Amino acid sequence: MKGQNISFREREKEMHTAIPAVLTELSALDLSRWQFGLTTVYHFLFVPLTIGMVVLVAILQTVWVRTNDEKFLKLTKLFGKIFLINFAMGVVTGIVQEFQFGMNWSDYSRFVGDVFGAPLAMEGLLAFFFEATFIGLWIFGWDRLPKKVHLATIWMTALGVWLSAYFILAANAFMQNPVGYEINEAKNRAELVDIGAVLTNIVAINQFPHTITASFMFAGAVIVAVGAYHLKRRQFVEPMQTATRFGLWTVLLGGIGTVITGDGLGLAMVQTQPMKMAAAEALYDTATGADASFSLFTIGTPDGVSELFSVRIPYLLSFLSTHTMDGTVEGLNNLQAQYTELYGPGNYMPVIWITYWAFRWMIGLGLLSALVAVTGLVLTRKWKYNLPNWVWNTAIWAVPLPLLGISIGWMFTEMGRQPWIVFKLMKTADAVSPGINGVDVLISLVVFTLIYGALAVVEFKLLLAAAQKGVEEQKAPEDADKMAVAY
Repeated sequence: MKGQNISFREREKEMHTAIPAVLTELSALDLSRWQFGLTTVYHFLFVPLTIGMVVLVAILQTVWVRTNDEKFLKLTKLFGKIFLINFAMGVVTGIVQEFQFGMNWSDYSRFVGDVFGAPLAMEGLLAFFFEATFIGLWIFGWDRLPKKVHLATIWMTALGVWLSAYFILAANAFMQNPVGYEINEAKNRAELVDIGAVLTNIVAINQFPHTITASFMFAGAVIVAVGAYHLKRRQFVEPMQTATRFGLWTVLLGGIGTVITGDGLGLAMVQTQPMKMAAAEALYDTATGADASFSLFTIGTPDGVSELFSVRIPYLLSFLSTHTMDGTVEGLNNLQAQYTELYGPGNYMPVIWITYWAFRWMIGLGLLSALVAVTGLVLTRKWKYNLPNWVWNTAIWAVPLPLLGISIGWMFTEMGRQPWIVFKLMKTADAVSPGINGVDVLISLVVFTLIYGALAVVEFKLLLAAAQKGVEEQKAPEDADKMAVAY
């Protein structure tokens, strides 16, 4: 048996020596991070639209049920189709991430799987099956269920979607602020002791409404773009007027909500991850009051350690971090010294330039989206159709703004946590699977990229076809008083 082990190792060594040097130098850790990051970003392209659109479709159907106005039925069917296409793609891309925890991050799964896996299991076994059941009833319930019962199915679907979002955010919040666990020294792993603490994590409580409001911004922007496309061509004028105004108000109110909830999330971040807030401002030295300023723009040295030029707002960082004008914000150097004393030698700072600019791009894109919404509401208040084409084109091409803001926001959230995969408990470098190599991960990364690229083309064409087709003449579903009608 011993000889067999030696033989295996020798064969493995020979195999790797045969691989070109450029491939053997590839880091399984770095490639695994790239792979998970790309799949996560790609998956999250669909998540905000699902979260926001399902509620907007439910609202449109509610208005139709209450008013019996056919245009709201047409809009419900149109944007319901967009929701369903996006939902299906989100499910497909999300499954891949689940497998990556076991394949690329087995040490992470072994160490915190008992805690991290609990909310994910609740999402899969409870929330997902809940939303899948009701979405099926909604799809096939037209002309088969009473109107109000059928309406209830889309609202139940929305509830399931939001529950799924919360459970997933609770799992992510554990990575940002680990609670509800204890370390089993014998097994060298974290074990769940309080699921209530995990589900009521201060980060999850603040992250959830922030995600919801941001999702409304993107879903509203999609509705605006569809309306602008058809109004530019004078098609389906009455329903598209309603859709456009509805979408614009959704973007604006979602933007206001995002600012309010973002403030709460910022306070939670300062409380649980002060290093991330310091990195967001590139604040190296602890500052108080006026010195705790917020830089709108900064030019620094190539190493990112020194500032050459900046445009600053005094007191703003103090207010954002503590809600006082004389609050103290800890700097990177001070926190680095603290963490070194607590956790041993090492660099505990994230990549500063990424966190600094991601934080500003996130805010800037959100504000720009809200500005577009305000402008649109002003220009369309009296529905003058002699608006120049650039107005409609701006509304169409503004669709990516909130989505980019959301994606960059998640980059800030995850990159700002580095070098930890679970803050204070486990570093990212210690979480990667020991049995994988860079070549294996590179192959799967290339394959995933190609497959996801193809799926992206399919998704875009399906959504574009549905949007361009517009509303159709609808025969109002009959209000079936008896379930026997379905048979």
